[in-house]
This record gives sequence, structure tokens and C-alpha cells, in this order.
Amino acid sequence: MKLAVLAAVAGSLLSATAAHAHGIWFAQRATQLGLLYGVGADDLDIVKRQSMVTSIAGYDAAGKQVPTSLQADGRLLLVNTENQPAVVAAVLDNGTWSKTPDGKWHKKGKDEVPTAVISERTIKYGVHLRAPLAQPLGALPGQTLQVVPVDAALPALIGQPIKLRVLYKGQPVAGAKVLHDFINDPDGTPVLSGADGTVTLKVRNQGLNVIVAVFDSGTEEPSKYNKIEHLASLSFVLAHAPE
Repeated sequence: MKLAVLAAVAGSLLSATAAHAHGIWFAQRATQLGLLYGVGADDLDIVKRQSMVTSIAGYDAAGKQVPTSLQADGRLLLVNTENQPAVVAAVLDNGTWSKTPDGKWHKKGKDEVPTAVISERTIKYGVHLRAPLAQPLGALPGQTLQVVPVDAALPALIGQPIKLRVLYKGQPVAGAKVLHDFINDPDGTPVLSGADGTVTLKVRNQGLNVIVAVFDSGTEEPSKYNKIEHLASLSFVLAHAPE
């Protein structure tokens, strides 16, 4: 009985860790592709965070980089897709945050928040697949943590399996927490990547899918934070039936 209770507690902690972290992902807004920031159905003001976006890149179906950029439009950051990238990728450095015993987060290191119960640096990564690829997606520059489909072709229908690999610094990583639907089920229980970095999930939506992986690495500045939390999204859209 004690083991069962411990397992349940551990599972709930895994879920809470993944669910309450914000991420970035790509989604269509008024026929254009936007870069979004938030968690679940809550996408927040990305424009005021534009200075935190450290990279935006586009790639064709063969993996060759093509020019792209971000442009603010109201409260949205829209992606320039004039060169028809098959893949777009971005990185947002969200800085260092510390949590105090009252449950509040402060954008400061533990050297500035002496009562902090945890301090972490948080970095967000996002990759979006816009078109079929000529070969399986590999590690992309700047994507320290990345979720890649093992096969070049994506499933066509909801409920079909998709095999994914989580990469950390370009290499498969075990123990990453993977959420299969960051938008519609952000509080879901994550699946851990295996020894080869892979997980197999059923595609959740006949439409926008946002799959997220979370992985913690060690601190680079122990006086300021305890760990670096990497959160990476993979987004893609399954086509609906013809009207």
C-alpha cells in the first residue's frame, strides 16, 4: 500500500512539473502562422516578450535553411513564410525565476530571493512542421532540447501512433517528460522518454497538435539557480476532411 501511495504521489509531481511550465509553440492565426507563448488554452502577450526570442529560423523540406523572421501585429508575433519553409523553429530565453514559500514566482535568482524554495533558469524551444519532409527531421541548430518524429511522414489521422525521439544537445535523452497534448490537456500525466530517447503516443487531434517535452539540466550558475528547465514543443497540423 505504501508503495502504491508513493507511486501516486510521484506521478502527481511529474504531472505538476510539466503542466505548470509555460512554453512556446506555433499555430495558425487568421491564415498566418504565429509564435505563441503560454500553457493550455492560455496564450499570453508574446509581443512584450519578443526581446526574449533569441532565434527564429526556417528550413525547407530537405533541411536547408531559408530566410524567415518575426513581425509584431497587435499582440501577435507572425512568422514570415514568404520563402515557404517546411519547418520553422524558435528559442525564447525566459530568464531566471525563483519560487518563494507562498507559491509566488519572482523573476530573480536565489541570490536576490533568500527565501526561495527553488530557483531555475527557463528556456523554451519550439519547432513546427508546415509541410511534408524529404527525410526524417534531425537536430536543428539552437534547439538544445528538441522533439523529433522518428519517421519523415506524419500520421494522417487522429488516434494513429507517432514515434518520437527527444534530443538533448543533439543526442537521445532518457527521462524527459513528454506531454502529448499541451493545449487541450496540459495537466495530463507525462510519459518518460526511454533509454533511446523515444516515446510512442497516439495523435490526439485532427487539427493542431502540440507535443511538449520537459528536461532539467544542471546549473551553470549555482549561486543564482538550481537547474535549467528546458521545455520544447513540436507542433503540426493534421488535415481535416474536405468540405
